Amino acid sequence: MRITRVDTLRLDEFPSLVFVLLHTDEGFVGLGETFFFADAVEAHVHDVAAGYLLDRDPGQIERHARALRGYVGSAGSGAEMRAASALDIALWDLCGQAAGLPLHSILGGASRPSIRTYNTCAGYRYVREKRGQAVLNWGLPENGAEGPYEDLEAFLHRPGELARDLLAQGITGMKIWPFDPYAEASLGHDISTRDLDRALEPFRQIRGEVGSDIDVMLELHGLWDVPAARRIVAALDEFSPFWIEDPVRVSSPAALAEVQRATKAPLAVGETLAGLAAYRDLITGGGAQIVVVDVGWVGGVTEARKVAAVAEAFELPVAPHDCTGPVVYTAATHLALHLPNAIVQESVRAFWSGWYAELVTALPRIEEGMIFAPAGPGLGTALRPEVFERADARLRTTGLR
Repeated sequence: MRITRVDTLRLDEFPSLVFVLLHTDEGFVGLGETFFFADAVEAHVHDVAAGYLLDRDPGQIERHARALRGYVGSAGSGAEMRAASALDIALWDLCGQAAGLPLHSILGGASRPSIRTYNTCAGYRYVREKRGQAVLNWGLPENGAEGPYEDLEAFLHRPGELARDLLAQGITGMKIWPFDPYAEASLGHDISTRDLDRALEPFRQIRGEVGSDIDVMLELHGLWDVPAARRIVAALDEFSPFWIEDPVRVSSPAALAEVQRATKAPLAVGETLAGLAAYRDLITGGGAQIVVVDVGWVGGVTEARKVAAVAEAFELPVAPHDCTGPVVYTAATHLALHLPNAIVQESVRAFWSGWYAELVTALPRIEEGMIFAPAGPGLGTALRPEVFERADARLRTTGLR
């Protein structure tokens, strides 16, 4: 089998999302995806990566993983690594299709038939703006809710009610980020006693409404300096958060370790890292008790499973990240089923019940708070044919000459 064509597909509605499709001479089409820097990712796929991949055997994944990381940009999680990640996902999808087996099977089999999922409390328009993580990117509805799961608005204004609604669906974990506006106001250098008390209010209401029946994760988006982060995490101890995510920038394992010493809750860190070496430094530096990995940013499935193996050697669990698109979500679910040290898979119910289903043919199934991977070969999903006909669709192709 040989790769004959490399496509990228982008939709103006989702300006940070880019899909890659690897076509072969045997009719199989592998699907991958990544998020952020879409213009640069698309350019790198066609100007650099396609020239390497065309007319090659897609089954030589380990070789391709090293080649696609290249030399320039190989140590960071920028556009080159995101392109490599999307292409790696597509290569694994191709191999699963050729073998007639789902991705978790060709990785070595499932460690479990399903895994617990938690709900990241984003709304329908979250991440649709072309910018990085910021309050402006929250996408809060201006003219009423788009559907029943405007969970970002709910955690800000009705957190107890939201927790009870999630429990009614069997979902026993939720992630919120009420501290972000205060970080942006002070550039992360300080938080006043009054603002700290305000940001803790959702935790009070959740515990008051449902007690300890739901696990609450706090996302801090790496926005804080060490002193402010230490103050925040210490104040959270009375609410027993399941984890505290990215309190300071992930580039300093020593700073993360200092924050960890200020709280009983484990720090969950790593989603923005790329490559095995970065995770090695994070883990050995004591900067994470729960290792978070994003398949669409870290270097794909190939690198994600290596990161998980290093975490396992240090007796640490992993938690695959997804708050981006449906293909990474599906790949992460397969990976979570396979990895013995995976503890939970992230989901966004406003996404999987909404726009995800508009783009792909199948999604992971959630029942009573547990998530199951699609049953088909490879990822078990594909882009819907009508996606290519959308008015805002932009397809770019590089093929054999």
